[in-house]
Amino acid sequence: MIHVRQLSFSYPGAAEKALKNVSFDIESGEIFGFLGPSGAGKTTTQKILYKILHGYEGEVRIGQKPLQDWDQSYFERIGVGFELPNHYLKLTARENLQLFGSFYPPGRLRRLEELFELVGLEAHIDQRVETYSKGMKMRLNFIRAIMHDPQILFFDEPTAGLDPINARKILDHIRQLKTAGKTIFITTHNMYTADELCDQVAFIVEGELRLTDAPAHLKQTYGKNQVMVELQQGAQQTFPLEGLGQNEAFLAFIRQDELKRIHTLEASLEEVFIRVTGQTLLA
Repeated sequence: MIHVRQLSFSYPGAAEKALKNVSFDIESGEIFGFLGPSGAGKTTTQKILYKILHGYEGEVRIGQKPLQDWDQSYFERIGVGFELPNHYLKLTARENLQLFGSFYPPGRLRRLEELFELVGLEAHIDQRVETYSKGMKMRLNFIRAIMHDPQILFFDEPTAGLDPINARKILDHIRQLKTAGKTIFITTHNMYTADELCDQVAFIVEGELRLTDAPAHLKQTYGKNQVMVELQQGAQQTFPLEGLGQNEAFLAFIRQDELKRIHTLEASLEEVFIRVTGQTLLA
């Protein structure tokens, strides 16, 4: 669905390129994540893909067509959830979505009340957006992105500013969008968001892609093929995961006391990122 090869971009007056020969593919129906610290080039890449930034070098194709060959109909196919809220504050939430909805063919639009109920804002639909908290504005951002049922979605830090309950709701809704066949490109420095949602992640640092792979494969590759076993009285021991059920030492150990917990020693996605890039996600 999205094909990018040797993508480079420089902001006017900048000494360094913001993107340096970035290449990746996003398959139809896939959730793809750019994982990296602030300033790594995540948002710049998305802005190019939804045609806010021009003058890039390299090849970008959406479907079977070069990005530059798409006309205005492209914006009916995509939805964008920006990192920062950008609504008309003096208008109500309903009025904002009615305004943005007027840009699209009426037959594509989802019912407003259904959208507000989806993110728990139904009681605030006729409030001015200036009275909204940041978390409420972010939820309004989300439904604005999906209101016209686009095929491709771009989310920039989709859970930023949200409390844990509403962050969970948004993540669940993004999964539902994937189930519905949408192609989704997420940028984030939140490893939990990337780990939970993404089929593939790409590590981006200083405008360069360092690695692209499935989160589960990365955690397994860079972790240990072992389990840590802890008993109720505090005794702990590690054992090889392979052949665990027939491991006599393991079986003897768990007979000593009641089992408290057992978990694999796979690496976290953040640990993998640090090992591959030498940087932290929150830099």
